[in-house]
Amino acid sequence: MGRMSDPATPPRSLAEALRARDDASLAVLLRSRPDLITPVPTDLTQLATRAGTRASVVRALERLDRFALQTAEALAVAADPASYDELLGLMTGDEGDPAVAGALPHALGTLRDQALVWGGDDRLRLVRTARELLAPSAQHPSPTGLGPTVPEASAGMSPGRIQEIVTTAGLPSTHDAVSAVASLSALFTDRRRMAALLAGAPEESLEVLSRLVWGPPYGQVTADPAPRLRWLLDRGLLLPTTPGTVVLPREVALHLRAGRAHRATEPLPPPVETASTHAPQVVDATAAGQAYTALATVEELLKDWHEGGPAVLRAGGLSVRDLKRTAVALDVPEPVAAFWVELAYAAGLLASDGEADERYAATPAYDEWLDQPSAQRWARLTEAWLTATRTAGVVGGRDAKDRALSALGPGLDRSAAPEVRHRVLALLAALPEGASPSAESVLARLRWERPLRGPQQEDDLRSRLARWTLTEAEQLGVTGRGALSGHGRALLGAPAPEHVAEEEPAGPGAKLPVHHRPIPSPEPLSPAEQAVASAAAARLLTPLLPEPLDHVLLQADLTAVAPGPLQRPLADTLGVLADVESKGGATVYRFTPGSVRRALDAGRSASDLHAFLAEHSRTPVPQPLAYLIDDVARKHGHLRVGAASAYVRCDDDAMLNEILADKRAAGLRLRRLAPTVLAAQADPAALLEGLRAMGFAPAAESAEGDVLITRADAHRTPPRTAPEPVPDGPPTPDATLLAAAIRAIRAGDLASTTPRRPSPAEAPVTGGELPRTTSAETLATMQAAVLTGEALWIGYVNAEGAASQRVIAPVRVEGGFVTAYDHTADEVRTYPLHRITGVAELAED
Repeated sequence: MGRMSDPATPPRSLAEALRARDDASLAVLLRSRPDLITPVPTDLTQLATRAGTRASVVRALERLDRFALQTAEALAVAADPASYDELLGLMTGDEGDPAVAGALPHALGTLRDQALVWGGDDRLRLVRTARELLAPSAQHPSPTGLGPTVPEASAGMSPGRIQEIVTTAGLPSTHDAVSAVASLSALFTDRRRMAALLAGAPEESLEVLSRLVWGPPYGQVTADPAPRLRWLLDRGLLLPTTPGTVVLPREVALHLRAGRAHRATEPLPPPVETASTHAPQVVDATAAGQAYTALATVEELLKDWHEGGPAVLRAGGLSVRDLKRTAVALDVPEPVAAFWVELAYAAGLLASDGEADERYAATPAYDEWLDQPSAQRWARLTEAWLTATRTAGVVGGRDAKDRALSALGPGLDRSAAPEVRHRVLALLAALPEGASPSAESVLARLRWERPLRGPQQEDDLRSRLARWTLTEAEQLGVTGRGALSGHGRALLGAPAPEHVAEEEPAGPGAKLPVHHRPIPSPEPLSPAEQAVASAAAARLLTPLLPEPLDHVLLQADLTAVAPGPLQRPLADTLGVLADVESKGGATVYRFTPGSVRRALDAGRSASDLHAFLAEHSRTPVPQPLAYLIDDVARKHGHLRVGAASAYVRCDDDAMLNEILADKRAAGLRLRRLAPTVLAAQADPAALLEGLRAMGFAPAAESAEGDVLITRADAHRTPPRTAPEPVPDGPPTPDATLLAAAIRAIRAGDLASTTPRRPSPAEAPVTGGELPRTTSAETLATMQAAVLTGEALWIGYVNAEGAASQRVIAPVRVEGGFVTAYDHTADEVRTYPLHRITGVAELAED
């Protein structure tokens, strides 16, 4: 819907313009502005009213690209109504611009589609609210930098002063101020006469005009202006607005600008530049390595919180101290740790347990997630990341009330995050395979697609979201070396791109005309579509991930090397038997007396440990490791600790004497009860830790004297659902909803605009009132319509007391009810006669 031919009867209002549209055009409007059908309007007049409300217009303007917004800004400084040629002149200037002229019909069509502009090409009208928002004013300068028109700026001037200006400008005097202002406006819009007037201006005066021409158009003057300012004021080239303030009239500025409304018009989006190019196989392999690291990091995070994580702050969220501890445990910076914590939360893998001393812990969904194949686990994380509105990048900042924003706390939702993430990845998908874009060109493209209203800010939210998206996509393995991977493309529901023609530049600094490439899925996918895309991405990632191993390499220095990811039972057992010393491409585990004792405490015997190592080692079990296991096992359980409050018993009284003589035992406050029993005033757990710190290997026992097997109990929250994203306004309606909404609006409009035949006994009914008839008249008219098959206009009040107008075709009247085909609802309905306020026949025309 670009340029329109002039209709025989031009619309007089936006409602009439909407009434002239077909269903496809209305669907485009409602899809681009879904707030207009929340709820569904009763008719087209209500739709037009809603489309002109300030909140809806602001929302629509904020979603225009830069050129469409510049077109709307030009219409706001043009006459109302304006012709297409006048708009073209403001956009291209006197010299013309083929690129702008070629792009203008599409931009104007976008404004028409969204009901921001209506009318034919000879009478283009910007909706009133949009004009108020975009037109220049002293309080809200226009982005064009233009000021008020001569009639607007001279509204408060005395008629005598206006006549003086007209005379000084070389114009004949008039009989009234209105004609004088019109004469002055005609002078300023006449290129030839204005050029002659300015040819006689002093250089200093022209310099003043040059400083004001591109805005802001306001300047300050003293009570006794300098000669260069006096020359301009006397001829109306500057007009006073308030004491001490002058303004450059819009007509003068447009002459000095050669008719252009904007200093720089941007009809085409800036291209996304390629920073570097890599082989697609290298990109996919790098991304797969990052995906494996992402899975390992999330596992390590929740394993660290296995027995119950950090406490929940009173206001919600993770304390700064706990975030630092988590960052140290994961060996990552704090912002990265916040990202992994928020990602696990968004995927529903962790939550607060809801207990009295509330703590964070893994959810039951985490155990289900661990049992899935690696590629499916990655797909679940990335799907949660794509759709989440919680934004880890703002952690550490301040909210509107100057409160600190903490990880897992409130206030982290940014509704624009899913749309920005999808858009950034879509721009990467439009590049050739293996091409990595420059971050600045991506940001420039996003700023063109959603320009900021008001002064440009380098650190606006969308730019920060885009930067975080590029970083997080690399950490997750969606991209590799800055380029979108094959499984990353599948995640967007896009097929792998075709090879780029050889003549297209692809080296560093090359500019790729992205706007000519097909960009997949301009809108985020629906949940069902995203599930299919995630499954496809998982299939592509599966062969790129390393297969879990069933073996390790034992070394003589009491270490074991895992050359890759381990199978889960092997990893779990080895994690108890040894401590992780280093991670990377290979994980190094170290065996210590403490780690071996931990395995023995978990119920393993020395023979079990020897058999486990022999089964899973590709190298012979080193002798030092075998000696370490046997030595710790021989001492393990020699001392027994139970609850007295606590006691120690041992068959070797010499060992008890050694304990009593050790100064480090003073804090345990031990005393001998019998030759083989010591009592302590510490609890059993503290006694166990104290004796182990002294170098002994005690074992806990039950009240019956049996050794207690101590395994770390997994702490899980009750079943929890993942946090729901906070939507950025109403969702885009699907085709079914659009069709139903348009049908209801059309039917309601028919009911409100169809001519009615006035009743002889009643005054004619106007369009905005419900018909009023007696019960007898209503019944008689209904029965007659059943016989004749005519449609009727009724007023109806439902059970909630809401009144509405409807056009119905009665089918049957009986038992106090009328069954009729309701044109408003497009279905057969039954109405109680006592709820019908009145009935009127429709006019035959």
